[in-house]
Amino acid sequence: MTKTSAGHFFEDYHVGQVIEHAVPRTVSGGERALYHALYPARHALHSSDEFARACGMPAAPVDELMAFHLVFGKTVPDISLNAVANLGYAEGRWHRPVWPGDTLRARSTVIGLKQNSNGKTGVVWVRSEGLNQRDEIVLDYVRWVMVRKRDIDAPAPETVVPELQSALAASDLVVPEGLDFTGYDFTLAGEPHRLTDYAVGEVIDHVDGVTVEEAEHMLATRLWQNTAKVHFDLTVRPEGRLIYGGHVISMARGLSFNGLANAQMIVGLNGGAHANPCFAGDTIKAWSEVLDIAETTAPGVGAIRLRLVAKKGGEPFTLRGEDGKYLPNVLLDLDYWALMPL
Repeated sequence: MTKTSAGHFFEDYHVGQVIEHAVPRTVSGGERALYHALYPARHALHSSDEFARACGMPAAPVDELMAFHLVFGKTVPDISLNAVANLGYAEGRWHRPVWPGDTLRARSTVIGLKQNSNGKTGVVWVRSEGLNQRDEIVLDYVRWVMVRKRDIDAPAPETVVPELQSALAASDLVVPEGLDFTGYDFTLAGEPHRLTDYAVGEVIDHVDGVTVEEAEHMLATRLWQNTAKVHFDLTVRPEGRLIYGGHVISMARGLSFNGLANAQMIVGLNGGAHANPCFAGDTIKAWSEVLDIAETTAPGVGAIRLRLVAKKGGEPFTLRGEDGKYLPNVLLDLDYWALMPL
């Protein structure tokens, strides 16, 4: 009897299946420091305990995307070890902050399946949840993944494609308990722009760029305990090790500080697509579009809905060609909600 696992293949899934993922992870300040070393992350609320306390929180929480990566990494051995590509996200919500000392684990429920016409792969939809040591949901999201079949002759499952919200309403967002931006220090935050300084339809070129290196992206992916073969093993993908999509997300989010320094906390993930693969040597730049703005019930706290686009080369503010398809230089198209002072 073999003691090793080749991971799940498409025919191993069924709708309603619940998978409890292995290896809980206790978060420390070390992960925060390494996250800030890997990405240009400078948002004040995640950098300074004193700034966070002035905003009504007990201390600086870890970056929301760091919590996302930690939970996402738990799901990889069971969901995407044999993936061809991670296709998209929807209905993501951060329910409560994560602090150093919290222990995170993950579970996923299969909510959809569809075999592709080539008979060699299929799409699996899962709703994944990250839970802390008190069994409280920290975040949850839907993602869909193209997964290889072990046996191309295995019968196709019944097709079930879940209906998903195109975007979360502002009223669906969870504002952390105690958050208060009425005494917000714009000087320490790095920019003077408050929510009312932004307009729907406004676009922002974040100017800066970062060239991705092989060692850096593999270190980051290992940090999240993400074991997907395409990120490490050239025999699986001879054309190049694929950069983990979350690495691109965090890089673009970090770059967005220049122009969106006060978009402090991510609380909603409306949708996302990894439009084209990213490889070492690519230089990532980013731009954003303001999609919506809203007030919340928390004092001085508003919400801004943003489209974050990461690209390699090409002009900013251009997403698709005349055929409606993503341009080949577009790496990421992410739609999210963040909290910002009014």
